[in-house]
Amino acid sequence: MTKYSDAFKEQLVQEYLHGPKGYKRLAKKYEMPSPTPIKKWVHTYQVLGRDGLKRKTKKSRYTGSFKWDVLYWRKQTGASLRETAGAFGLSNLSMISAWNRAWDQEGMAGLEEKPKGRSPMTDKSSRKPLSPTPLSREAQLERENELLRLENAYLKKLRAFRKKSEPSPEKHKQGLRSSFRKKDSD
Repeated sequence: MTKYSDAFKEQLVQEYLHGPKGYKRLAKKYEMPSPTPIKKWVHTYQVLGRDGLKRKTKKSRYTGSFKWDVLYWRKQTGASLRETAGAFGLSNLSMISAWNRAWDQEGMAGLEEKPKGRSPMTDKSSRKPLSPTPLSREAQLERENELLRLENAYLKKLRAFRKKSEPSPEKHKQGLRSSFRKKDSD
């Protein structure tokens, strides 16, 4: 959800362009915490027109070669971020800076689009079945011994758990008798 509507942005831009108030006074008038968004909207409006203020419904994707062209043009002309954004019809200046950082760190690979999200699951039918490697006789016996130990430990815990969960009738009766004696002695 956006904080400001397209109509509100355009109203502020028009008021700035045709009125006597500056960024700070407009921000104060409309109770905005900072005049920075108004500055961005005015610049975007001057470069891209009314369409630059509209909310994007779909995320723009740029190819690595387009990003390279933008950076190359900027370097050759010595243009500022604003001038570069205007020349290529981009409304987000920080995006050009991010491309430049990616280029400095990784080269052309940094400008290519990277896949996002979790990698797709492979089809079960395409997986190779695990072929058990033949074990030596000694390894087979060790494995069998280990499984028997595990089974034995499991059964011991199961017996102990069953003994613990069954209440003994003598203890239960003793508890009841002692509580009755206390009440009668009062």
